[in-house]
Amino acid sequence: MPQVTVTVNGHPYAVACDPGEENRIRELARLLETKVATFVEQAPRAGESRLLVLAALVLADELTEANETVRRLSARDGADGDDAALADGIDRLARRIETVAQQVEAAQI
Repeated sequence: MPQVTVTVNGHPYAVACDPGEENRIRELARLLETKVATFVEQAPRAGESRLLVLAALVLADELTEANETVRRLSARDGADGDDAALADGIDRLARRIETVAQQVEAAQI
């Protein structure tokens, strides 16, 4: 299983992933780093764990809003193939984010 080292808030984290997912993990880490950097600016003395939890909560909120939007659009327009494919893609993304979060959390222990 491939392993990628990503850096968030100056700290390296080794993350295992499926073959071919290395670039995706790096992209997700950049997204996480962007969220963490926002909180570092607002609360420069916050601990690493707090920063990661805050960033994860914001990302989870954004994902939840996106899922709700897809559900509303599907209900309004009727679930056709495009809406179902979009909803499936969002669900897959949610599972990937959860997997990465678990792997990062496990690396901190």
